[in-house]
Amino acid sequence: MKVILRKNFDQLGKVGDIVSVKDGYARNYLIPRQIAYQATAGNIRTLEEEKKQIQKKEAKELETAQTFAAELEKVSITIPVTVGEEDKIFGSVTSQMIADALKEKGLEVDKRKIEITEPIKSLGIYSVTIKIHPSVSAIVKTWVVRE
Repeated sequence: MKVILRKNFDQLGKVGDIVSVKDGYARNYLIPRQIAYQATAGNIRTLEEEKKQIQKKEAKELETAQTFAAELEKVSITIPVTVGEEDKIFGSVTSQMIADALKEKGLEVDKRKIEITEPIKSLGIYSVTIKIHPSVSAIVKTWVVRE
């Protein structure tokens, strides 16, 4: 039986792919869980319309991600921390601290999208990458200063 995937499914393919599976697998697993629907002539025409809508939506998301990345590139944040001897930080600067500092500047960023390549454990200037979209990322200059 040929089915059209509604969701990305690791074993079969991506959204909109037309795949051949066994009849029982389609009827008993894929279709009831709304992972796929039967590939009839009418459903294939509907799929083409859905693909056009998805492409428009993805293009709009990419555009907003690029404008947000441009805003983030302009911003530099300062994170005050308590330090001990030889300017060593107690603990390290976390992605949550960076997200809070960005929130104070009026930019809402999820802490899971902040990528810190190496732990920030001393004072200085660091470049932190923020993954906004799968194809768009921004670099924010982060100043770690004494409190």
